Amino acid sequence: MPETTTVSSDQNAAAAAEAGVDRRLLIDGKLLETSRTFPSINPATGAVLGHAPDATVADAEAAIAAARRAFDTTDWPTNTELRIRCLEQLHRALVDHRDELAALTIAEVGATETLCQGAQLDSPIEIVRYYADLLKTYPMTEDLGNIESRGMQHHRWVEKEAGGVVAAIIAYNYPNQLALAKLAPALAAGCTVVARPSEYTPLTAMEMVNVLVEAGLPAGVMNLVNGDPDPMGQAMLQHPACAKVHFTGSVRVGKHLMDGASKTVTRLSLELGGNAPVLVFPDVDLEHVAAGAVASKFRNGGQVCVAPQRFLVHRKVADDFVDRVAQRVGSLRVGSGLDPNTQVGPLINARQRDRVEALVDSARSTGASVRVGGARPADNPRGYFYQPTLVADVNTTTALFGEEIFGPVMPVASFDDVDEAVATANATRYGLAAYVWTSDLRTAVRAYERLEFGMIGVNEWTPQATEAPFPGWKESGLGREGGLEGLEEYLETKLVAIGGL
Repeated sequence: MPETTTVSSDQNAAAAAEAGVDRRLLIDGKLLETSRTFPSINPATGAVLGHAPDATVADAEAAIAAARRAFDTTDWPTNTELRIRCLEQLHRALVDHRDELAALTIAEVGATETLCQGAQLDSPIEIVRYYADLLKTYPMTEDLGNIESRGMQHHRWVEKEAGGVVAAIIAYNYPNQLALAKLAPALAAGCTVVARPSEYTPLTAMEMVNVLVEAGLPAGVMNLVNGDPDPMGQAMLQHPACAKVHFTGSVRVGKHLMDGASKTVTRLSLELGGNAPVLVFPDVDLEHVAAGAVASKFRNGGQVCVAPQRFLVHRKVADDFVDRVAQRVGSLRVGSGLDPNTQVGPLINARQRDRVEALVDSARSTGASVRVGGARPADNPRGYFYQPTLVADVNTTTALFGEEIFGPVMPVASFDDVDEAVATANATRYGLAAYVWTSDLRTAVRAYERLEFGMIGVNEWTPQATEAPFPGWKESGLGREGGLEGLEEYLETKLVAIGGL
């Protein structure tokens, strides 16, 4: 559960958190209270925003059973028109409740209003519209025609059917996007859902579920339970009615889920983070690249799985690049997302702040040069802040280069040729996103063809899109979110053959 050491009040943030939130579980269409609760903490102040219901394993099992009943007894899995109508109603309801969701996202995540206008909120809302529209044209049946075999005519076709009950385990850094990227395609496919939000952002999740209920989903189609991660995850893996678990989070927890799924053969989709390299070649506009690098690296306090993280800059321009970046990083404004001037908010909790701090200190001890930042800001003592930090001359074998930082720290190392850069970039267990900046097409092709990552941005900081798959290679995950492939993650294939025709 989140830290509770500081309980001082922040009236503005608390009011935002209280707005319209019904602090109850959703099981089988009913909002239920629990005997236990846990606090939601504002990471910008350490203040308690409110309390969320703390579910038990029995609550999780009841939610899964309700989802299965809804799958078996309603026409949700088979009535495409109903699903389209509900998704369209959900989109309208999310638009209507945008301000409440934004206030909660700012308070719980520490996000800025600018971020809420994009990736934290407005873009995720459009995911719902996308899957409602996709469902209107997606072919659920493929006719294979008549085939003569063994002296008989056979007619065969393939049907796509909803996979059953889906458990969606949602991370804290983008609670709206990570929820809707799972819920929208799962519901579009005809699945029923049990969602378990992060213990660090429960209020945002509960407000979203209130909106889902308003959209008119049949009872049991959508359920929500909060609670300790491990018992909730194990209940989802072990319940025979749960067909699939879709998880976003750490590699450690993802592997733990894989161990459990091996005993039940529960289907998994796993998005497990990244350690994105950025290859900067000497033929680029350094000022342009530096500006984009800082904006992309430090959004959401660096708590972004596809954030550019390990900067590999050609030795000819490395010093110039670092100087340009240092000027921009040093001017970034740190503070609460409630302040419209804030550009970098807090980390989600004290543990993550301490971890980022330790990574920088470790790199410093090996000879790296901390050019900007490298400490907690003195003027923000109450929250979980860490200064936007630029570290140059980083040894590529250090933890700062090898681990996912998930914080406002930019490490920079240099390289001499494309082969060295690609080899260093690939020397990671992660394989989510990578970035290449060059004006030479041959260099770009040579780099992206050999980079072992699911998404490559060439002269582009945002390769991902609602309409496109979000693929992770290596230990960055299994399965896909986004686009057509995101819908098909929740469908099962059934071959039907009629013989003797």
